[in-house]
Amino acid sequence: MRSLSEKIAAIAPSATIEISNAAKKMAQEGVDVISLSIGEPDFDTPVHIKEACIEALRRGETHYAPSTGIPALTKAIAEKLTRENGFSAQQDEVIVTCGAKDAIYEAMEAVLDPGDEVLILDPSWVSYEPCVRLAGAVARHHALSTGTFQVDDTLLEAVGPRTKMIVVNSPSNPSGAVLDEASIRLIADICRDHDLYALSDEIYEKLVYGKEHISLASLPGMAERTITVNGFSKAYAMTGWRIGYAAAPRPIVRQMEKVQQHTISHPTTFAMFGAVAAIEGPQDCVEAMRREFERRRGYLVPALRDLGYATAPAEGAFYAYVKVEGDDMAIARSWLQDAHVAVTPGAAFGTPGWLRLSYATSMENLKEAVGRIARV
Repeated sequence: MRSLSEKIAAIAPSATIEISNAAKKMAQEGVDVISLSIGEPDFDTPVHIKEACIEALRRGETHYAPSTGIPALTKAIAEKLTRENGFSAQQDEVIVTCGAKDAIYEAMEAVLDPGDEVLILDPSWVSYEPCVRLAGAVARHHALSTGTFQVDDTLLEAVGPRTKMIVVNSPSNPSGAVLDEASIRLIADICRDHDLYALSDEIYEKLVYGKEHISLASLPGMAERTITVNGFSKAYAMTGWRIGYAAAPRPIVRQMEKVQQHTISHPTTFAMFGAVAAIEGPQDCVEAMRREFERRRGYLVPALRDLGYATAPAEGAFYAYVKVEGDDMAIARSWLQDAHVAVTPGAAFGTPGWLRLSYATSMENLKEAVGRIARV
């Protein structure tokens, strides 16, 4: 039998999904596991979004669509970005993808060549580096201060002659940190001075607590070099719908479209009509979910600190990032086996010695989980 791909063999599986699968297996065996390991809202998709999808099915919207997405959705996204994010986006500068993760992968393929280097700010989401490597490029990691989780002048030292892109994620998965204006401006200055692309992952933009989300593309000179990635999974509780998008200069979108045409063709047609309803319909459902996440955050972070754990700022998203003493993977395994609480080790995000706890679950589960952790 011939060998399999060495490129794929060298890429580690997703640690977040691996831990989640282990927790699900224990649950199937009858163990009462509380999973704080995966970033999935525990809310149902709002009714008006589901109804728009159902109506699309009834109308027979079950056929091929344009490869960049149905016009109603690309138009709605362009208008949303112009209205809410502070930079002008045209309809032909938008591509709808099979989730935000697909947008990130397509952007890497569209922009990077073998040997190019991409700066990733740690702690960082687990799939950035694999997407870089799948595109044949090289990931270079730059550690943020674990005191502030903001960008400082040390990022200048990380830029090298082969650097082509910086990946920015604010609000952050896993830390929950929201980059402030000084950090965003510093990243923009570096991109302009060194002629770099930026990939700005803003999937958690609507889940912010007491701070302001700033889109990188809204800064002067950045719209022409920024790929803004977003989606519907987190803000609208639409994880299973697999609808994301990217906005970028037309040449980049055209490259991404070629990748899409030869892989997924386009996202599911009728699901895109639900996404139109998400953007154009009432937004009170988003604010209601945000407030509930904030309430859970208000319980979990102080509760963890009462147990003696230091945490990252938790200014956005729905994660508490917790500093632990010792091997984070061993501690995560111990919490799962002994306390039946599933969390994700920080080593998966490039920062050993931390654990990520998702509070995208009920308050009842959070309180029970804290009690179990206290007894380990």
